[in-house]
Formats: sequence, structure tokens, C-alpha cells
Amino acid sequence: MKKSEATRLTILQKAFELIYVKGFQTTSIDEIIATTQVTKGAFYYHFKTKDEMGLAIITDLMKPNFRKTFIDSLQNSRNPLESIYDIMYHLLMENDFLKVEYGCPTSNFVQQMAPWHNAFTQALHDLSKEWELALAKSIEQGKKAGLIRKDVSAKEVSVFVISGYWGVRNLGKLENSKEVYLTYLKGLKSYFKTLQ
Repeated sequence: MKKSEATRLTILQKAFELIYVKGFQTTSIDEIIATTQVTKGAFYYHFKTKDEMGLAIITDLMKPNFRKTFIDSLQNSRNPLESIYDIMYHLLMENDFLKVEYGCPTSNFVQQMAPWHNAFTQALHDLSKEWELALAKSIEQGKKAGLIRKDVSAKEVSVFVISGYWGVRNLGKLENSKEVYLTYLKGLKSYFKTLQ
């Protein structure tokens, strides 16, 4: 990796960590520069504006990580319902980066930026749609394998799982407790049993 590429990646990673804790709207470019320890010139060499950097966080950092976490792990799943549950359990209970008090980075971006910024809305919509389609494909494979009832709507299950995950992340943030995660996971497991 070239030095300029490494600098750009460092800016994105450090800015993402800062924005996850403080929020996009309230994080200034000066704070990002201080955290990344790059010069103002280096920041503006890579990004013309904070919004451009924010979009790069979504496309260059969040999207690949999202694919790895939510999509690739479903590709060769023998039992989609078990795999989806395991993904949710890991993200809610075991992931070291995702903190209960800060919620879900993607959901945070949606809440903070989607109503006011079309490019953010589109990038986040693409991310969400990709997850929804991967879940639906996995559910359809489960139906073909006889693990899920034939009458189950893959789209309904996908939307339910996504909205449940984002919702429980917000509840966890409000309560600052993982207890609500355990309640969600128990309910998710019960729901999945009704699909078999």
C-alpha cells in the first residue's frame, strides 16, 4: 500500500471511530485531523469536504466490513436460521468494537444523515438492500433444503431481522445495557422456530 493510500485509510478508520462515539454532525474536521494526526493539507488532499469523507467511510470501510459480517457468512450456510441467529448473537454480545452505549454505526448514519443528504441516503440504502437480499436468498435456500416452511416470505423475514437488529441497537443505547439484547435474541429464536 502506498503512503498516500495508507494515510487515507488511517483518516477513514480514525474518523469512523470518532464519529461512532460522537456522531457525524457533531464531529468537526479539526477533531478528525487531531485524532488522525495528519495535517490539514493531507486531509484536504484526500477529501474535499467532511461529507465526501463520510461517504468514503460508508463505501470504503463500512460496506466491505458489512459484506464480510452480514453477507459472506451466509453464503455457505447449511442452516440459514442458525447462521442468522449466530450473526446477531455475535454482533450484540461478543463484538468488541460495537459498544452498547453507541448503538449501530449504520443505523446512526441513517438517523443522522439520510433525511438531509441524498448521497448518504443512497449509499446507506444500497448497504441495507444488499443485506436484505442476502438474507432473503439465504431464507430461500433454507426453504429449498426443507429447513424453512415453503409458505414463509423471505422478504418479510429479512425486513423483520434487519429492523429488529437496528431497533434493539437503539434500545440498548437508550438503556445502556445488553439486557435488552438478550430479550431480543430470545424472541428471535422463538420467532425462527415458527418458521420451521
